[in-house]
Amino acid sequence: MSTQSSTAPVAKRRFSALPLIWPHVRPYRGLFVGWLGFLALSSLATLTLPVAVRLMIDHGFAHADPRMIDSSFLGLFAVAIVLALATAGRYYCVTVLGERTVADLRRGLYAHLIALDQPFYERTRVGELTSRLSADCELVQTVLTSSLSVALRSLLTALGGTLMLVATSPRLAGYAALVIPLVIAPIVLMGRRQQRLSRASQDRVADAAAVANETLNATYAVQAYAREKYEIARYDAAILRAVATAKKRIRQRALLTALVIVLIFGAITLVLWSGARSVMAGQLDVGVLSQFVFYAIIAAGSIGGLSEVWSEIARASGAMERIDELMKTQSTIREPVAPTALAQPPQGRIRFDRVEFRYPSRPDTPALHDFTLDVNSGETVALVGPSGAGKSTVFHLLLRFHDPQRGSVSIDGVDLPQLALADLRGAIALVPQDTVMFGASARDNIRFGRVDANDVDVIAAAKTAAAHDFIAAQPQGYDTHLGERGMRLSGGQQQRISIARALLKNAPILLLDEATSNLDAQSEAAIQQGLEHLMRGRTTLIIAHRLATVLKADRIVVMDAGRIVAQGTHAELLRAGGLYAELARLQFAA
Repeated sequence: MSTQSSTAPVAKRRFSALPLIWPHVRPYRGLFVGWLGFLALSSLATLTLPVAVRLMIDHGFAHADPRMIDSSFLGLFAVAIVLALATAGRYYCVTVLGERTVADLRRGLYAHLIALDQPFYERTRVGELTSRLSADCELVQTVLTSSLSVALRSLLTALGGTLMLVATSPRLAGYAALVIPLVIAPIVLMGRRQQRLSRASQDRVADAAAVANETLNATYAVQAYAREKYEIARYDAAILRAVATAKKRIRQRALLTALVIVLIFGAITLVLWSGARSVMAGQLDVGVLSQFVFYAIIAAGSIGGLSEVWSEIARASGAMERIDELMKTQSTIREPVAPTALAQPPQGRIRFDRVEFRYPSRPDTPALHDFTLDVNSGETVALVGPSGAGKSTVFHLLLRFHDPQRGSVSIDGVDLPQLALADLRGAIALVPQDTVMFGASARDNIRFGRVDANDVDVIAAAKTAAAHDFIAAQPQGYDTHLGERGMRLSGGQQQRISIARALLKNAPILLLDEATSNLDAQSEAAIQQGLEHLMRGRTTLIIAHRLATVLKADRIVVMDAGRIVAQGTHAELLRAGGLYAELARLQFAA
């Protein structure tokens, strides 16, 4: 999926993506209000400090009044206590708010992603998605818990300091006002470019993460082909592109920081020079000048702090925009508004009626063309044919990973789009050719077929799939962690775990996609009886390249170029000649 957008719209939107965080903040309004309340209190305490200093100078030191000095210092300490408590409260509220908000954001994004259809994953790199879940959400959290709080505090303090500057000395405030537009303008203008650079930087980081994810998930092939140096160079190139883009962002931020510091301190110098001349001329009290200087420092520091976090907020806006793009991505496979329920128990009758289907990535080549197939309840049908004949596509359409462009697919007379996806897929058990294993225990991997299954059912399924013996031989038995992607098991052992899952699911329709392809002859013979037990009483579709595995099928459907070219029993197809007879001759001749 492309996450790039044109430069102009990004510049125009600037921080428009930040309000997208609010729906995730809304459930925690109490923390949000507490944060704002403590923020206002801490800012007010900060703005009170210069007044205390002025009173101490004018009424304490100037009149040499010990009681006034004592009360001034006590007042100053009281303000410090209020500031400390308000700062602690603000930190607690905003940090917990950030943690909870981003946790909800991550959960919502993950739930949305895992429900998207297979075409989405055909065009999107998983590494890019994990970058959104980790780096982008982390950036949003950082801004919520730190940068945004600093920005609001700086804004409140800057506004309050500016008002107090005017109240303290309108003439000196007028001098300061001359440079305020010069300080604010570069922040606003350069912030637009910072937004674009932040978005580009995050895209490059996501690209690098995608490369790493892809390669680390294929280390077996990388090392087998001795491609380590090539993959290292590819990742290095992606990282260097990310660094180059980041350098542009950092360079601009450094320039902005330097410019703001020069302008701020230039303003303070001008004010101090004018104020010192006024004190010498007797036109201004020392306490008033001291108060004004304190407020000038507070306001200037706040504006400087605002410029520091401006780019971070821009980056968070870009991250939230990218997350929102994913959240707005809609699956092409839609749930029905009022789903039709399958009759209970389902009979498992399957019908493909004149189906035409082309994959979105290959729109010019039909995967299935005028495909019609009826499978009776409890019948075992094998799909055979050369690679690219459309056998796997039949499974994809039956699981409703895709919808056909023409024709229909139905179960028990109900068209698949009328069924809730959970009901449809709950009626089907799949044993894929490429076994999917999770970094969990053997028990949990089998229980993936039915999460509420008890240990007795899990062990029974493992025994039927000829998996019990090697699982029991593991150090912790069924509690043994199988490693990421089942790395601790052989391919045949992984396949038997997958078969045990399907047994445990106990669905009326069974799909076997080269279910014994990773098994040696001895293991295949060991579980053949279990498979026959599994298929008994179920509607079964089998994809097989090895014809020896489908000789007992009730019917063999021969496919080529997305069409059915012949069907019948093994003996009937041999007598008829054609493609099946040729395949059988090639396989059984040896």
